Order: sequence, then C-alpha cells, then structure tokens
Amino acid sequence: MNVNTAKSPIAQELELFEKKFSESVQSKNALLDRIMRFIIKRKGKQMRPMFVFLAAKICGEITEVTYRASSLIELLHTATLVHDDVVDDANLRRGFFSINALWKNKVAVLVGDYLLSKGLLLSLENNDFQILKIVSTAVKEMSEGELLQIEKTRKLDIKEEIYFEIIRSKTASLLASACAAGAWSSTEDNEMSERFRNFGEKIGISFQIKDDLFDYGHDNIGKPTGIDIKEKKMTLPLIYTLQHADEETKRRIIYIVKNQNKDKEKVNEVIDIVKKSGGIEYAHGKMMQYQKEAMDILYQFPESPSRTAMAELVQYVTERRY
Repeated sequence: MNVNTAKSPIAQELELFEKKFSESVQSKNALLDRIMRFIIKRKGKQMRPMFVFLAAKICGEITEVTYRASSLIELLHTATLVHDDVVDDANLRRGFFSINALWKNKVAVLVGDYLLSKGLLLSLENNDFQILKIVSTAVKEMSEGELLQIEKTRKLDIKEEIYFEIIRSKTASLLASACAAGAWSSTEDNEMSERFRNFGEKIGISFQIKDDLFDYGHDNIGKPTGIDIKEKKMTLPLIYTLQHADEETKRRIIYIVKNQNKDKEKVNEVIDIVKKSGGIEYAHGKMMQYQKEAMDILYQFPESPSRTAMAELVQYVTERRY
C-alpha cells in the first residue's frame, strides 16, 4: 500500500498547501530563512496535512481555514520534532542531519520557538480561535505524555493502561487534532469535529503500536531490530510479556533492558522471549482493534472519493513497512 494513492482527491490542494506553508515560514533573518528552507526541503510524507484535507473534504468543502489549519499542524509538529531532537540528543532526522547537529542546541530550541509562534500568529491574525484551541490542546497533551513517559518508565514496570495513556497523549493527540481541525474548517460543527477527533486518536494509537512492532521485525523493515529495547522504551509487546511472565523471567528482562541493552545477544534474548510469550500477536490484535474502531467511525460518513482515500490512508498506517 502506497501512501501516494490516498493523495489523489486532494493532490491540487496539497500542492497549493506546499506553497502556502513555504510562505508562512519565511523570515527576514538570514539564518532563520536558511534553516526554514532546510526544513522544507526535508519534509516527510505530509501525512498530517493529508488527514486535515481529507477530513475537511469528507465533511464539506475545503476552505482557506483548512489551509491555515494544515499549516498550523505542520508548524507545531515541526517545532516539536526540532525540540525532540534536542531533548533526545539526536543527530539525525529522516536520514538527514538534525537542526541541533548542524546549528547546535541553542539555535534548535529558538527555531522550535519560532515555529510555534508562527503557528500561533497564523491562527490569531485570522481569528481561527477554535482551530487554535484544538491544536494547542494537542501540544499540551504531547508535553504531558512525554513527561508521563519519563516519570513512569524509570522502573520499567509499566502497566498497560499507563502505556495507552502515554501514547494517546504523546502520539495520537496531534493526529486527532489534525482530523478535528480539518472537520471544523469545513463545517464549524463541534459534533462533527469531535467525531473526527475520536477517529484520529484511534488511528494515532494504531500508528504507534505499528511502530512498536517494528522493533520485533527484521532489519529489512527499515527500523533496526531492538532499537526500542536499546533505548529502554516500553513498547506494548514488551509490556504484555512482563505482565504475563513468571517472576524470574520478569526480573531477567528488566535487568537486560536496564543494564545490558547495548549487548546485541542479550537484546535478541529479550526479543525471543517476547515472541514466545505471544506479545507480538497481542499487540497486533490491539492495533487492528483500534483500526476497526476508526473505520467504523469513518463509514458513518457518506461514500465519496475522499472517504475512500481516507480509508486507504488508515490502511497504510497499519500496513506500512517503515
């Protein structure tokens, strides 16, 4: 499944969005302008704007508010990625050097702040208060999710409900706000916006579980096997395994993840235990459950090329290979 097939009903809108987004981040400051051009050149698959535009088109007509909502989502998303790279001390982002690797942490933090302020001003100057409220709530939840993860994963004995609380805030909230903002931009209907927020949240949770599963796949999937274990990240297959293991196995896993996470053989031992415990099947089942719940919401809307494209985008989330 190729994400590009979902773009066809909104191809023209996405092209225009690219232009509008580039204009929205221009700066008279030479350094900032250079960094903005660097960011635009290395942008990803534009998945979040796609959710904004498709949600808007399913509910009604795409408007100027839809374009601004997409720009706001992208500005805030990019800001959080720039800040995340500083927090994680990461030198690469999508195979390219990160902002902090090229221009150091101080510049990266200020660039993130600049992107945030650009997003806020874009909404405020156009009186898009409801869109700003939807998206600002997501940014607040993302910060809370990150902090909850830091707080809860120190002991590595995290319960499943806490895991879902973390990913609902940290990963799913921005996708939920993209869908809610898209629906609002074409309808100004709170009930419609809330239905799409719920839809986006379920997709975001599926997306994160898929990410978790990459850790237990093979190297050819794209994400190195065991990278989450090496980084002491608590994923759903691992949480399930810890919750169902005997005390001795549980202690062994926690010891390896805490103290031997750089040893490839030990990491592979944990991966084997997880596979044998049924953790992979369990996580896959949960992912498909959330995907089905999202599809049930989507199919309440009338059939249209945009709804078909959205269904393909949902499928991509759970079938992607990287």
